[in-house]
Amino acid sequence: MSAPESAPPTRPPAPELRGAPSPRLHNEDLAPRRDAAPWRTWDLFCWWMSAWHSLGSYTFAIGLLVLGLTGWQVVVALVLGIAVLLWGCNLTGVAGQRAGVPFPVFARLSFGVFGANVPALLRAVVGVAWYGIQTYLASLAVMTMTLKVWPASQSLTAPQFLGMSALGWICFLVLWTLQLAVLHRGMEAVRKLSDVAGPVLWIAIAALAVWVLARAGWSVDWNYREGPALDTAGTVSAIVSGAFLTVAFLAGPMLNFADFSRNSPDARSIRRGNGLGLLVNGTAFVLVSVVIALASAEVHGQAVTDPVELVQDIDSVTLLLLATVSIAGSAVGINIILNFVSPAYDFANVAPSRISFRTGGVITAVVALVVMPWRLYSSPVMVNYFIGGVGALIGPVFGIVVADYYLLRRGRIDVDDLYSDSPTGRYWYRRGTNPNAIAALLVAGTITLLVAFLPALSALAAYSWLVGTVIGGGAYLLAERVHPSGSLLPEPAAVPAQLPTQR
Repeated sequence: MSAPESAPPTRPPAPELRGAPSPRLHNEDLAPRRDAAPWRTWDLFCWWMSAWHSLGSYTFAIGLLVLGLTGWQVVVALVLGIAVLLWGCNLTGVAGQRAGVPFPVFARLSFGVFGANVPALLRAVVGVAWYGIQTYLASLAVMTMTLKVWPASQSLTAPQFLGMSALGWICFLVLWTLQLAVLHRGMEAVRKLSDVAGPVLWIAIAALAVWVLARAGWSVDWNYREGPALDTAGTVSAIVSGAFLTVAFLAGPMLNFADFSRNSPDARSIRRGNGLGLLVNGTAFVLVSVVIALASAEVHGQAVTDPVELVQDIDSVTLLLLATVSIAGSAVGINIILNFVSPAYDFANVAPSRISFRTGGVITAVVALVVMPWRLYSSPVMVNYFIGGVGALIGPVFGIVVADYYLLRRGRIDVDDLYSDSPTGRYWYRRGTNPNAIAALLVAGTITLLVAFLPALSALAAYSWLVGTVIGGGAYLLAERVHPSGSLLPEPAAVPAQLPTQR
């Protein structure tokens, strides 16, 4: 990996809109690419480091052991999933870079200038819920450290208010405030945070791996599994299932990747950043996570799925402090990148004249607090059926927007009309909404929810993202063929694009 460039590469300026954009669809934050410092290869590489290194990512990766896979088979499943994520992020990332707009504005292309609020708010709901839950999980790590360093704080764990102790509230609100402060400074602050957090968190994770390996006598069993052995067919099926569960795990960020890539100088930077961040960094993180889990199995008799439990075994207060700060820092980093930026843009898209990116961030933080994420997390039914149900619709949305941009329009966009509420605008469709996209989302979404939650279809549940993507994109293309929306005529201001190829 080369060092970051000493000077930012040249990139095209923000496109000039032909006419005055509608205040119902435009503000400074939603405008086409601005002149802020670009997200280059190094920035996207660090972005992926921050995105991967979290409590949730580790727990998810090790959780694949319950499929009956061995340690090395879990690595294979995760790497296959990473390859699919690389393909998808190159598609959405390059499209966003060429248009120069964030995801909710890009979605206007297929859903209509007002209809785009449907997929945007679906993504926002998932982001807000997980933002609150991740903040809560990080606060538990901080609370563990506080109790170890300051035993007298034990007295603050007894009083309960709305289901959480006084100490729990203090830890939660401290992290809640820190994250809001970062986002309030804008996307440039987010870029700088990920540039620092990504490499630093790698050091902490590597140190944790060395510490656990030393306790295990520098020995791990790559054939370790939880549950009975699988036959060949069962093993292949479990590996493929694990791969698509990996895709579903990061399907939301893949959908709104344009929020970040739109500020990249060129498509090459995106492909290189994704390649380094996903294939190289992602694979390395997978290997380290599995090594930690297998080493913990040597020490505890079974793989420890929660890094906080490992940290609690540290005797040194100094090392415990460093480990806790690293864990909490990783949670904050991934939360801002994956669960905070997207809802901020999505809420701003609803009423641009009144809601800025920063205001959208405040709404995200407040709603995440009001829903009391500790109660959400303690209720598997709520997580599985509400958050999981809305999340299952991400696949159909991805299928629709990708099929529309690459297969139907061949990369041609009239950026000006993305901000026009004129009935003669290219993306006005029918009262600002494209019925074909909404119908495709309803059809694919219904099927995806049935696949995800119907017991009779449980064998296909791991493939819900794939099912939703294929049916969503296919249903949309069929609807446009039967009842064309009429937005495909050549336009002088259209921007041609080529299908991105991985390099």
